[in-house]
Amino acid sequence: MLERGTGHPGSAPSPRHADCGGTTTLITDLPYGLRAAEVAREAVAVALHGAEADLLDDARLIGSELATNAFASGNPPLVLCVDVRSSAFDGLEVEITVTDGGCPDLVPTSPRALQEEAESGRGLVIVEALADAWSLTTGARGTRAWCRLKRLASSSPTSTH
Repeated sequence: MLERGTGHPGSAPSPRHADCGGTTTLITDLPYGLRAAEVAREAVAVALHGAEADLLDDARLIGSELATNAFASGNPPLVLCVDVRSSAFDGLEVEITVTDGGCPDLVPTSPRALQEEAESGRGLVIVEALADAWSLTTGARGTRAWCRLKRLASSSPTSTH
């Protein structure tokens, strides 16, 4: 990488975490195991450092659920990507994506009806309830679960002089 305007080598931003004009992207590998959800929650918290508590709580829960689904239904590698975009006009937009190495048995791409006493299977129901938009694409070679959370910019009260 060359430093702008000098032609001399410069320091490159970390390939795992970049901040460019109101946009931050965090990409991390998740362990293929029971710790996937915990690591996803921690990574989302890092990406959303300083965000409102309710947004942080929702995003951490969604990241945890997507990571759990990837571990339970997919194959390695598991990768988490958190994109955070902020704008004075549009507010804050967070996209959380978890990909895995796919699964030979295709899973449903929409939440399924659950028995009340079931101990698992609520992940996509939770994601659907909390996210403004979401999708799940499954395949034998890769699965991608994605969602978006939005928080509008706070508007200042209008003056009535």
